[in-house]
Amino acid sequence: MSRPDLEYRFAQTGIEGRQLVGLAAPFNSETRVGGFTEIIAPGAFTRTLMHGRDILALADHDETRVLGRTKSGTLVLSETAKGLEFRLQLPETTIGNDLRALAQRGDLGGVSFGFHAIKENWEGERRTLHDVELVEISIVQSWPAYPDTTVALRNRQSAGGTQALRYWLETTR
Repeated sequence: MSRPDLEYRFAQTGIEGRQLVGLAAPFNSETRVGGFTEIIAPGAFTRTLMHGRDILALADHDETRVLGRTKSGTLVLSETAKGLEFRLQLPETTIGNDLRALAQRGDLGGVSFGFHAIKENWEGERRTLHDVELVEISIVQSWPAYPDTTVALRNRQSAGGTQALRYWLETTR
C-alpha cells in the first residue's frame, strides 16, 4: 500500500535518467602520474573545442565501448573556470545501462581523458599542460588520474541545463 505523502522519482524512457554530468578535467589540480606531477592550466582545451573536433566518450578508455561523441551531440563539452565540464547522454546498450546503474549507486570512480600534449611546460618533475588536443573522455569505473573529477547521474533534463550543471559543480566541490 502506498502512502499519499510519499513521492517517487523514476525514469521511463527518453533522456530522463540517462545523462551523466560532471568535471572531466580540473584546472590547477595537481596529480601524480608515474614519476612526475601534472597540472592542467586554464584554457588547455580551448583550441580543441574551438576547432569542433569529434571527441569520443568511452568507458575506461576502451575504444570499442563508445558511449557518445560530440559529432552526434550525445557528448557536450565546455571549458569553465573549474575545468572541462561534460554532459553525456548514455546509450541504451549494455555498457550504458551498467554505467547508469553504477552511477545511481555512487560506484563510479570518476572521469579521465586521452590527449596529445601540444604545449607543455616542465619545471623539474612537474608538468603543466597549457594546450592539449583532446581525443576522448572516459567514464572510469575505478580510479581516475585526477581525483578531483566528478560524475553524477542527472534524473531529468532541465530548461536551465548549463546553469544547473554549473550550480551542481559549484556546490559539490
